[in-house]
Amino acid sequence: MKTFLPTYLIGLREGLEAALVVTILVAFLVKSDQRHRLPYVWAGVGLAAALSVGFAALLEFTSANLAFEQQELFEAVASFAAVVFVTWMIFWMRRAARTIAGELRAKLGQALQIGPVAIILTAFLAVAREGLETALFFFATVQGESSAWSVTAILGGIGTSILIGLGLYFSALRINLTRFFTWTGAALVLVAAGILKYGVHDLQEADILPGLNNVVEQISYDPTVWWAELLRGMFNFTPMPSVLETLAWAAYAVPVIILFLWPARPAPRSVHA
Repeated sequence: MKTFLPTYLIGLREGLEAALVVTILVAFLVKSDQRHRLPYVWAGVGLAAALSVGFAALLEFTSANLAFEQQELFEAVASFAAVVFVTWMIFWMRRAARTIAGELRAKLGQALQIGPVAIILTAFLAVAREGLETALFFFATVQGESSAWSVTAILGGIGTSILIGLGLYFSALRINLTRFFTWTGAALVLVAAGILKYGVHDLQEADILPGLNNVVEQISYDPTVWWAELLRGMFNFTPMPSVLETLAWAAYAVPVIILFLWPARPAPRSVHA
């Protein structure tokens, strides 16, 4: 159950991004009196969801059928890839949040002129990126965790994001999306740092990196208390981390969280003669 909170957060954050994309596409068709094209959008969304589930199953199947050292290497590569993608995603969303709606409407407008296949492809590409990121990040987060709580958590997060998306679409709910994506993005940076730490540990287990037994001084605490469970699940906190994985965690988490939370520079105003 230790990964419940981070996997719920992954499902909520990625699910809401996908829900907002679908909401923009559906609203565009409804407002432009193109309701009869909605099945094509849902077909693209369904294909993207199927691809994401298949990708997650492929990752799990591949990992389960490797020898120990190969499995450790595979999981390490998946961890590093997940860190790269989630870092790119949170910075991209912060930069593109104000323009994504206009870009999606423009793409869907072009697709309407081409035909049904273009509409399906537009919806598929818009949602597939979020789905593949979710599958990869989920796999990297729950490595070594066999509990069904992880699946329950990510489905719960996705379900919550769908409800929020419906609330926003029908104007029954108002939330500050900028603040929401800022704080969830900051939390995901710390989760990603824990995944990076896990990846380094996997490489040490596979004898690719040295220093597995060169550990930081053991931290004494009661592993049964709630905050210890939270630290293990959210940040991959362990009582005897190696020096190398601790340095990797700090080298990623500190600069990335500072850069992410640093106020964006306002766009320069044009000067008229």
